[in-house]
Amino acid sequence: MTALTQSQFFNQLKKYYTFYTGGFIAFVIVLAILEQMGVPNRILGYIFLFATIALYAGIGIMSKTADVAEYYVAGRRVPAIFNGMATGADWMSAASFIGMAGTLYLSGYDGLAFVMGWTGGYVLVALFLAPYLRKFGQFTIPDFLGARYGGNIPRLIGVIAAILASFVYVVAQIYGVGIITARFTGIEFQYGVWLGLGGILVCSFLGGMRAVTWTQVAQYIILIIAYMIPVVWLSVSHTGNPIPQIAYGKALQEVTALENELNDSATVKGAAEASARAAHKAKQAEFEGKLAALDAAVAAGEGGAFLAAERTAAGNPADFPADVAALKEKWTKAADGHKKASGPVSAHATAFAGKGAEKKLMKENPGATAEEIAAAKAEDEAESDKKRRNFMALVLCLMVGTASLPHILMRYYTTPSVREARKSVFWSLFFIFLLYFTAPALAVLAKFEVYSNLVGSSFAALPAWVSNWAAVDATLMKIVDINADGIVQLAEITIGGDLIVLATPEIAGLPYVISGLVAAGGLAAALSTADGLLLTIANALSHDVYYKMLDPHASTVRRLTVAKTLLLVVAAIAAYTASLKPGNILFLVGAAFSLAASAFFPALVLGVFWKRANKLGAILGMLAGLGICIYYMVITYDFFGGVAANEWWGIKPIAAGVFGIPVGFLGVIIGSLISPAPSQEVQELVDHVRYPNLEGDISTQAT
Repeated sequence: MTALTQSQFFNQLKKYYTFYTGGFIAFVIVLAILEQMGVPNRILGYIFLFATIALYAGIGIMSKTADVAEYYVAGRRVPAIFNGMATGADWMSAASFIGMAGTLYLSGYDGLAFVMGWTGGYVLVALFLAPYLRKFGQFTIPDFLGARYGGNIPRLIGVIAAILASFVYVVAQIYGVGIITARFTGIEFQYGVWLGLGGILVCSFLGGMRAVTWTQVAQYIILIIAYMIPVVWLSVSHTGNPIPQIAYGKALQEVTALENELNDSATVKGAAEASARAAHKAKQAEFEGKLAALDAAVAAGEGGAFLAAERTAAGNPADFPADVAALKEKWTKAADGHKKASGPVSAHATAFAGKGAEKKLMKENPGATAEEIAAAKAEDEAESDKKRRNFMALVLCLMVGTASLPHILMRYYTTPSVREARKSVFWSLFFIFLLYFTAPALAVLAKFEVYSNLVGSSFAALPAWVSNWAAVDATLMKIVDINADGIVQLAEITIGGDLIVLATPEIAGLPYVISGLVAAGGLAAALSTADGLLLTIANALSHDVYYKMLDPHASTVRRLTVAKTLLLVVAAIAAYTASLKPGNILFLVGAAFSLAASAFFPALVLGVFWKRANKLGAILGMLAGLGICIYYMVITYDFFGGVAANEWWGIKPIAAGVFGIPVGFLGVIIGSLISPAPSQEVQELVDHVRYPNLEGDISTQAT
């Protein structure tokens, strides 16, 4: 293939992937026929998952290489449209495929921050980074930092930041793989994680970026087909319109009407809902009473005896908390869960709504004084302001993080020229747009299904998908008859956001083959991003640390051996971390964006557009930005033992980058101004990189 011209190579790729797409559609049709013939669902699930993984493995094996440039940057010959598809797959991770519609389902309008931030970020990529990094050449983002700022310290900080952001991100992907494989193979979640890890490694281990690129193109085709079919099906069945992006407005009106009915206790459904909420409120009071008793026992020095008594009263279960702190955490979460379930249904289409303190006051106390009403209004306004701040902060972090993630920026090193890099950004945004423009419609249509079909049904006739998903993870799917009336109320349903896309075909009663297709699409999304992230971490360690800093004379064979060994080690650590279920997918991904934005964006952008930026500035900026971001997450996210009271201006930890980004810019600027300007050679490098329309790059890297 290396003897082909770029035009011949492009035409050959078009032919290959056209046949591939047709073959995959035929494969889905064959499985649909097998389902109608009575083949068990479990067998179909195995076929879907293992056939697609085998396909990716085949591409990965055929793309094996011992060439450094092929391994790190796919030989710099990936055409723009195919690099756009690969970037789309690399980008549309488990968070996008699995979590996006789920977030919109749970949060409504507030969830649009993810759509706006993740798509808007590509504008920053196109304007500020992609063409300039491609003009620079080389292999990695730490490469640019090392050459632009001089010395190994900026490079090492870049490596640490790349590993940290990418590791948090890849844990989320492997967690998503575990959910999918556990549901559709029947094995336990922890084993599903390791099974999925094998699928990740076969795509990247032998061929590096070359193998990852061509498998990601294949994975994009599968994931976009898998995402579109169920939502188009739902759109046609509910509205008669096959274009869900247009049709879902009607469904949103119906969802809003159903929410109003559930919130009105004068209606039959509303009265039943009020009964369930009252039961939750009673449970909340029960757990708050237990917490008060626990605190009193601890204060009296009798915490151990209290714990022993509670364990005995519970029947000595094996999973009973081992100490007082764990018991308090368990009861606190239970009280918070019941408190959340006892509130009214949040309006899906309402922007920045407060908690309704005024409405609650007028309902419970019609004779409230003017001062009490004013205080309730002030509480609502404060809550609205807080939600608005968090919305804008999250959009900023996701946009800037998009322009800073190493595994995305590395993709623009793989194009043949600067012009192709610019075109590649356009194609990336187009292919990502196809999914993001559809996610709101899927969220609304799924919510309509739950409101109209599941709510009000009998507990004695719950659909099989409820127990199937509850067996995978009880935190994602749980329905408990808390008011013991035998009827399912919305307040009794717990559906995790990570479940919505995967379970929608079953919720809507679609054929099982569609569920298998969606699972294959989710697996493709998670695998493609995990491949890119693991490759980023392994390359940073093997290329930037081992080769650039420890052994500059290492042979090609040794460099690639080190890269592959590190890939295995990092993958194993990430899989173990994911098996512990460290947090929800969307938070982990959002945290990665904040970390990358705080560490990289100021140093990269100022490194391209400000000649005066120098080594000390880059060191201070990256350390300060990353440090403040990590600190804020540690003190505010409960995974680390923080409490919400530590939030600054009410900003959630997922948007910690809103503090790290400006601190990073200040660090670069101040550090650069208090130390000597960079050398003339470095300033000439900036001039060269700043004019990307001149073809060629400055890479002197031996290949």
